[in-house]
Formats: sequence, C-alpha cells, structure tokens
Amino acid sequence: MLNNNKEFNTFNMPWEEEYGYVQGVKNGNTVYLSGQLGHNEKGELAEGMEQQMELTYQNIRKLLDGFGYTADDIVSETIYVTNMQLGFQARKRFGAQFYPDPKRISSSIVGVTELAIPGQMVEIGVIAVK
Repeated sequence: MLNNNKEFNTFNMPWEEEYGYVQGVKNGNTVYLSGQLGHNEKGELAEGMEQQMELTYQNIRKLLDGFGYTADDIVSETIYVTNMQLGFQARKRFGAQFYPDPKRISSSIVGVTELAIPGQMVEIGVIAVK
C-alpha cells in the first residue's frame, strides 16, 4: 500500500538517480536521512577525514532544515568511517559543534574497508523525531 503522507528531500546528485533513492524521508513525525557524505553542492568530496566529517554534518543540517527539523531533533546516528582513529577524533570535534548536547544522541561508529564513492572516508545516517 502506497503511503502518500511521506515527504522527501534530495540534493539532486547524479548517484541518487543512478542508485535510486532520496536523501531524506519524513513519515509522520520521524525523519530518516540516507547516509550523508562530505561533498559540496557539486558532489565533489572534500579532502581528508576532518573536512569530510565537517561537510557531512553541514549536509545533514541542510536536509533537516528542509523538513523544519534541527540537530536537537536527532535521536540516533550511525557513522561509517574508513579510518577509525581519524573518524573517532573528527566525530568528537564536529559532534560537539553540531549537537546542542552530544550526550543526548544515540551514536554508533563502525570501521569499514571502503565506502560507495572512491575517496569517501565517512558516511553518517540519522533518524530525527519531533
């Protein structure tokens, strides 16, 4: 059965059409964001873990804004990184800047050997609830 109450948000990146998905879905009072990357508006990845982590959180903010949500509405994040030590340190830094209180977010960080786009070092998916 088709749910016509869903709202969608996207960046219109080429890989969205190629892979077949949207960046964010709002269903009821919950927003689910697809794994976000550290890319600019042209789809170009930033260099290095720190810069990718920072841009990833900026992209999360943009998508949440489109639904009228904020970082304070996030209840869970799942982070995938290709280098655990660099990723953990970058999350500590940018998580503290992004979240009003980072200790109120359920967070998992997982080390992986590679991610979808060559050069990609981080991907973060979130769930937000109002």
